[in-house]
Amino acid sequence: MKPILLCLTLALAATGRAAQIELSAALGRPILLADEKQTTYLKVGLTGFDVRRLDRRTPVNIALVLDRSGSMSGEKLARAKEAAIVALDRLDRDDIVSVIAYDSNVEVLVPATRVADRDEIRRAISRLEAGGSTALFAGVSKGAAEVRKFLERRRVNRVILLSDGIANVGPSSPDALGELGASLAKDGIAVTTIGLGLDYNEDLMTALARQSDGNHAFCENYADLARIFDREFGDVLSVVAQEITIRIRCADGVRPVRVLGREAEITGQTVTATLNQLYGGQEKYLLLEVELPPTRSGRSRDVADVTVTYTNLATHQTDRLTRAVSARFTDSLAEVERHENRDVMVAVIEQIATEKNKLALELRDQGKIEEARGVLIENARVLREHATRYQSDRLESYFNQQLGDSSNLEGEKWKAGRKSMREGQFRNAQQQQ
Repeated sequence: MKPILLCLTLALAATGRAAQIELSAALGRPILLADEKQTTYLKVGLTGFDVRRLDRRTPVNIALVLDRSGSMSGEKLARAKEAAIVALDRLDRDDIVSVIAYDSNVEVLVPATRVADRDEIRRAISRLEAGGSTALFAGVSKGAAEVRKFLERRRVNRVILLSDGIANVGPSSPDALGELGASLAKDGIAVTTIGLGLDYNEDLMTALARQSDGNHAFCENYADLARIFDREFGDVLSVVAQEITIRIRCADGVRPVRVLGREAEITGQTVTATLNQLYGGQEKYLLLEVELPPTRSGRSRDVADVTVTYTNLATHQTDRLTRAVSARFTDSLAEVERHENRDVMVAVIEQIATEKNKLALELRDQGKIEEARGVLIENARVLREHATRYQSDRLESYFNQQLGDSSNLEGEKWKAGRKSMREGQFRNAQQQQ
């Protein structure tokens, strides 16, 4: 009888342990050359636990904000309504949904309510008709107001914006929409933006999504809307952590140089970044370049202490995780190279290549087409070199994207090419799946 009781006790202990996100902190080069000042990269990675470890899925609070301006007429609007209706079928009775439509004005078709009467919500979406201008800022603001009616920490709060045009009523600059996104992020509301066709402002849409820590998608083909909506709802329904703060305290003598990709604040020796949400099974990370002083061979040096706090949606408690990072020094270059952390270095190379891709886009915007092409081709060369060195499919894929971008800089190809570049830059910087 005792062995059975022991097995039962162990099983209960294993299942009773609360799920936590996984924190990793590693240097691209944990062993460095002695006796010289140099830089290396610190990667702080957060991986969401399996959503199946939740007793029940976290309820969501979603506002669908749909563009019904004149340019959305015909197949565009028909596909948008179809995709929204299909996506709604993934929600449960405890979820909250609202539907907002905008053209020159904003109309709340479905006020924030529990998903009980699906038929009424479907009918409201089906009644949408196109006409008017594009009051995008007001549409997002009204969507956020509906989300706020049921705003609480135990829900995943999200605005999903679909637009095919240029914002031409009310605030319409990327800075203005970015500020709106940042203010919503402070309330725990993320905004996902879906750009439809070739006439929307991708700078505005990515700024709004980036500052609120939402997602962004470029949908050139209307037929892809259902797939994009389904993927977005899949993300929303798999959130396992919210209100995430990463704090890196660099040791004395170690200088934080810059953060790659993500927005972060560097104050003295401390680096702070926030994430709105983390999905189950997904890794999001922060890359920090640090400068270390000369250190003698055979010595070790503390580099940084990492602290992460977040709201755990399995327990509804605030968890705190910590890691300490150190480096060792040697006279052997071979030893330095032998101990390189492949995972960290691939992430660094991808983020630096993303910065080069942004530079190429800026040059193309200035009319410097051949200079932009040169940057992209050199970017591709470097990516191919490191893809081979690190045996990385990710870098190989981004190599191919640079070549594609370099051939889409002129004529009719540029509209779609620019949107594709912005989407790729956003996905890499935000680690969007």
